[in-house]
Amino acid sequence: MLAPFLGVGVGLRPTHYAEILRAPYSSALGVDWFEVTSENFMVPGGRPLRVLDEVCAHFPVALHGVSLNVGSVDALDDEYLARLSELVRRAEPAWVSDHLCWTGVSGHSLHDLLPLPATEEALRHVTDRVLRVQDRLGRRIALENPSSYAVFRADEMPEWEFLAAVAERADCGILLDVNNVFVSAHNHGLDAEKYVDALPSARIVEIHLAGPSESGELLVDTHDSPVREEVWRLYERAVRRHGPRSTLIEWDDRIPPLGELVKEAERARAILDRVSEELW
Repeated sequence: MLAPFLGVGVGLRPTHYAEILRAPYSSALGVDWFEVTSENFMVPGGRPLRVLDEVCAHFPVALHGVSLNVGSVDALDDEYLARLSELVRRAEPAWVSDHLCWTGVSGHSLHDLLPLPATEEALRHVTDRVLRVQDRLGRRIALENPSSYAVFRADEMPEWEFLAAVAERADCGILLDVNNVFVSAHNHGLDAEKYVDALPSARIVEIHLAGPSESGELLVDTHDSPVREEVWRLYERAVRRHGPRSTLIEWDDRIPPLGELVKEAERARAILDRVSEELW
């Protein structure tokens, strides 16, 4: 495997800092690890880094970015990679991840995770950039499948083949966002189970779970509600197909008390435990 199994985690959010720091142990919080949004801690100092240092002293962490812009035709951002490298040295994360997407062009950020055409040309382009990022960081990264709301006429392969090919050619990991699979499958009439089943097990380092919102006929990946029942079922299928993987409960807007996230984490842990007992 490309990464250790950490159990079930949640995102490190300021609204929960005080509670986490009062009881910085897994047995007290019901959380095994924390995912850290890289950009929130790529700063020269201040409280965020002090909190991060204390959390890292008691919990495993993983870094998850939203601005690598690996699919863009812009040059890779040297300053961004330098600050990310510094954060990696400081936090010593179990892994580093970002998204298989583009987020801006011509030096302008669009502040969104935008889809790529699933073509051989795009595959070569992204693979080369991932290899250069990994060389700069001195470690493999993992790429997350994004949710999407449009497809390209130029697509030459299904998204799962594109993702798997990038991972194999760049020798990187996959962050399997089960909610994003569900969202994209709903929006485009795809087979979510086929998507999950088709990914290479050995490349999957982490699984994300979250709750989407409805916008007319579309589902939108808003991370502002509990995990839907359909996503829980797809998650169990993923665990049965690929084996237990470190799992994150994502909740980024309308963030509830930590206890509500812990309840979601407990459900994920119960699925991991049950499937592990049945398989092994």
